[in-house]
Amino acid sequence: MIKEAIGVGETEIDALNDAKRQLGLDESAEVEFELIQCAKKKKFGLFGGSPAKIKIMLKASQAEEAESFLRKVLDKMNLENVTIEAEEADDGVVFNLEGEDVGFVIGRRGETLDSLQYITSLVANHNQDTYFKVTIDTGNYREKREKTLEILGRKMAFKAIKTGRKTSLEPMNPYERRIIHTAVQKVNGAISWSEGENINRHVVIGVDPKYKNNHRGSYNNRGRGGKRPYNSNYSARQQTSVDPDRKPLNEGDASGLYGRIDK
Repeated sequence: MIKEAIGVGETEIDALNDAKRQLGLDESAEVEFELIQCAKKKKFGLFGGSPAKIKIMLKASQAEEAESFLRKVLDKMNLENVTIEAEEADDGVVFNLEGEDVGFVIGRRGETLDSLQYITSLVANHNQDTYFKVTIDTGNYREKREKTLEILGRKMAFKAIKTGRKTSLEPMNPYERRIIHTAVQKVNGAISWSEGENINRHVVIGVDPKYKNNHRGSYNNRGRGGKRPYNSNYSARQQTSVDPDRKPLNEGDASGLYGRIDK
């Protein structure tokens, strides 16, 4: 998106400053401009003459392009009352949406919000050499969703250890699957992986094979009568404990819905 203004003045300097004022720039701002018409003085102070004309063209920033596109999409969704608050980030911008109808923007389990974020990111990064991260949030939905997924992943991990059965979760985008993987892999005795293709790709949570071996081996050390010795090294509580230092087994890097979108 290009912003432009044509300034008019008695001199070239006056015309340049006029164009800057139209674009909301300070007169001291350095800009590239095009001289459309040089100033000509009137003959004898009475006849002819013409003012100077200068055009300034400013290319909108990636954040401005993203916000402009997001506003148009929301208007097409009849969500004119939803406001956009932009907040700069180190690697991009965060758009916080507020209004009575933000529920329509979130959609089922955040699917609409994710899609809106994805296409807005595509617009911001179109024909750009550097990646610009766009995040769209409303009412801290992202943070709440992440906590919900972390709890779900840990809960299913303990369930898998207790029952010895694997559990398949609903299809999720790459970012949400990574959250589940991270939560599961911090539970000793549980492991997770992904199955399915495209939109049907989902996380499966089961028992870590190494844990199963330890589990079976513990019963081989039973004492007389089939009872487990009092001093047995086996401890279900220890086996299913949470290890915050255990490194997660994730799906590649941070690419996907909330990472870089390759051209």
